[in-house]
Amino acid sequence: MMFKIAPYNTAATQLALNEKVGQLFMPAAFINDTEEEIQGLEKLIGKYHVGGLCFFHSRASAATNFEGKKKIVYNEQSLTTLKNLIRRYQNAAKYPLLISIDAEWGLAMRIENTPQYPYAITLGAIQNKEDLIFKVGRQIAMDCRETGIHWNLAPVVDINNNPNNPVIGYRSFGEDKLNVTKKAKAFIKGTQSVGVLSCIKHFPGHGDTATDSHLGLPIITKSKEALIENELYPFRETIRNGVDSVMVGHLSVPSLDNGEGTPATISKTIITGLLRQELNFNGVVISDALNMHSVSKMFPEKGELEWRAFDAGNDILCFAENTKEGIQKIMGNADPGEIEERFNRVWKLKEQAFATYTLPNTIKEEQSSLNKQLAEESLTLLTGSDKIISDFKREGFNCLSLGEPTNKTFLEATSKIAAKGPKNEDNVLIALYPPKVKPQNNFDLKTEELEQLQHFLKTKKVMLYVFGNPYVLNLIEYKTAKAVVLGYQNFIEFQDNALAHFRGKITAKGTLPVTINLKES
Repeated sequence: MMFKIAPYNTAATQLALNEKVGQLFMPAAFINDTEEEIQGLEKLIGKYHVGGLCFFHSRASAATNFEGKKKIVYNEQSLTTLKNLIRRYQNAAKYPLLISIDAEWGLAMRIENTPQYPYAITLGAIQNKEDLIFKVGRQIAMDCRETGIHWNLAPVVDINNNPNNPVIGYRSFGEDKLNVTKKAKAFIKGTQSVGVLSCIKHFPGHGDTATDSHLGLPIITKSKEALIENELYPFRETIRNGVDSVMVGHLSVPSLDNGEGTPATISKTIITGLLRQELNFNGVVISDALNMHSVSKMFPEKGELEWRAFDAGNDILCFAENTKEGIQKIMGNADPGEIEERFNRVWKLKEQAFATYTLPNTIKEEQSSLNKQLAEESLTLLTGSDKIISDFKREGFNCLSLGEPTNKTFLEATSKIAAKGPKNEDNVLIALYPPKVKPQNNFDLKTEELEQLQHFLKTKKVMLYVFGNPYVLNLIEYKTAKAVVLGYQNFIEFQDNALAHFRGKITAKGTLPVTINLKES
């Protein structure tokens, strides 16, 4: 889909002031909407000249379905539906729409049957192979381009230094600011290398909180000096290195706004003062989703939140639910020069997004091949040693799987190895497949499964391979195992790599990028 966009100098004279304000709005679009809902968004686009759309899976997806009351419907045709919707919405627009999506680990974050790459925490385990992170950013960006998406709202540069964080966790490269920064820079370069826009989030740092900002307002009580030293470091360094946009999170950080504790998304002190003036960021500032309860509940009057977000310094109002009223409020309250400045930044970002870009023919890499390389570099021997694993295998063992994976290639292969070896009831190889990557409800592991795991850890010699979020180890006394190996993902490539490690064919090269709190017995 090729759309042409007028240069800023032309657009600045062509668009009316209300159209320029409309360009700052980026309402949500849902891949699995009804025809009635689709037509409603088409009318909104045509009437209010919104500048772009942010796509989500459905109105039941996590970002919109806070209480989990709506059932998520599986749609294996989501990608085709998305492409058709982008075409329809572009045709409804007077000015080409900037299309964005959260694709932190690939389009699979929002769309069925699309390429999925490892979570950031897995990439964080990789040592000194930034070229691989570059490739991940590039591959995801190419998948976006082929779909009609201009802007990947990634990467997350939050430092996850709170193991109880319910919303960042596995989405972060880890707890070390240097590792997070290196990985983020490589991901951004990969994204930009094929002409897709990037975005660092969630400013000023969402890592050290145990509150989900979809539901409540996280409060971070650290001093400004501590934040500058740690949480703000990846933002500062990636801004210096060049990034297209910064997303501001719904976070209360009193030390950054003179003790007021206003959510960062509506804090002029944090956005205009800290981000613009102190960190010298000149690109586009986009708000986190304005429907999130941490801020939306504060403003029952329609349009007031949109105005406050604009007034604080956001250029793009993501997931604005009150476009009509928001435009009216901004038109009534804002200085026309301020509107022009915001429009200038947003339109130039769109010029960049719609620029003609010729892709090199040689860079498309097979998804499975890249995932195989990532598996080899991330596999982590957390406790134990290669000798302990070798002795365990020689002595004989039984196999056990916990969790509900779509495939169990590691378990199936190791079970065959066990069947050929000596019988030994004392040695148990456990493949742990946490059903969910998010920590809520114990990663959806059943209580009886956790109790069974604890029982074996206390009574048997356990070899534990984990194919999921390593924070699951917070739930168990993992140090009583003879060895713990982190595979991070349950992809076939990662299970095959773990099997090669168990068989002694390869060594583990990765390092756990976060700290696990040892459970007390």
